[in-house]
Amino acid sequence: MNRKEDGYNNMELKKLCDDVREMVKACRYDECDEYLKKAMGTYPNSAVPHNLYGLLYEKCGEHVQAMKHFRAAWALDSSYLPARFNLNCFGTFMSREEGAYWETDCPELTEKKVAHRDMRTGM
Repeated sequence: MNRKEDGYNNMELKKLCDDVREMVKACRYDECDEYLKKAMGTYPNSAVPHNLYGLLYEKCGEHVQAMKHFRAAWALDSSYLPARFNLNCFGTFMSREEGAYWETDCPELTEKKVAHRDMRTGM
């Protein structure tokens, strides 16, 4: 099942990721929380808002809540690379990563995914 079949709008979700990244950088956590609540209502089956909530919770020092949202994102879409990256990144005690908002934020996983696809299809 691809993302278009699920009703995902990649341009809107990419904008959501960019907006949340900027809000987190500016420490506008309350505004970000409200924005993500609306996004969850708009995209109830999307991994993206859960992943972003995980990043927000990590930034606020709420590690357990963050991990719950990363796992929820992973459960909704196990092919969504940022959720996998963030589970690996923040699942250790010594995390120093910024976290992945969008797939381009985790290039090593993207490269592995492309390499795996190339091996399977020859493309």
